Amino acid sequence: MEATDNEQYFFNFSFFKIDPKWRWMADLAKEESAKEVENVIINSGIKFRSYSTLGLRDDAEFLFWFAAETVEEIQNVISKLYLTVFGKYIIPSRVYLSCTRPSTYARKGTLSSFVLGNEPQKFVIVYPFTKTREWYLLPQAQRQKLMDQHINVSEKYPQVTLNTTYSFGIGDQDFMLAFECDNLVDFQNLIMELRQTKVSAYVAVDTPMITCVKKDVIPLITSLG
Repeated sequence: MEATDNEQYFFNFSFFKIDPKWRWMADLAKEESAKEVENVIINSGIKFRSYSTLGLRDDAEFLFWFAAETVEEIQNVISKLYLTVFGKYIIPSRVYLSCTRPSTYARKGTLSSFVLGNEPQKFVIVYPFTKTREWYLLPQAQRQKLMDQHINVSEKYPQVTLNTTYSFGIGDQDFMLAFECDNLVDFQNLIMELRQTKVSAYVAVDTPMITCVKKDVIPLITSLG
């Protein structure tokens, strides 16, 4: 069954560090542990992607990205994850919660690529995003005009896919942004051009920007040393 704009999903971006003791485990035991984690994820029935940040950050080695209709479903699968052998060796370093909503400004459907079940691109760049309070005090028509300029720039980069979700009231940020691309320079060019739009003056927070490389669960876990 295909997702629709009327359906709401909660997103959880869980970044983890690995306990160095994991690297002393026998390779065969690591592979069995990886299969155990994969089975937990598959049996959960919720939407899931895994990414490596190994060597790209000092605060995380990998990302588990979940999407479900309830936060309880996300909690349940993470609880089961911690009960695995691998779960004894991981420490959450950053966790973000958000949910899907129809866009106030977009001209067309904005259902998340992740929710739609589209094939993931090679990279995803994830970051929390908050606008200034002054932004929300502007008249709606003025905000729309400024966002139209922002959208026009984004449309020049169709090879970059944006998954926008909302954290108002349920997280420390306004939004969570997850940009997918196959070439990091395309995303970099997009961000550099967006910096020159007038909306940029109303950005309060857009860090940390976390670059992640798509990797399935088993090769991800066995790559951690």
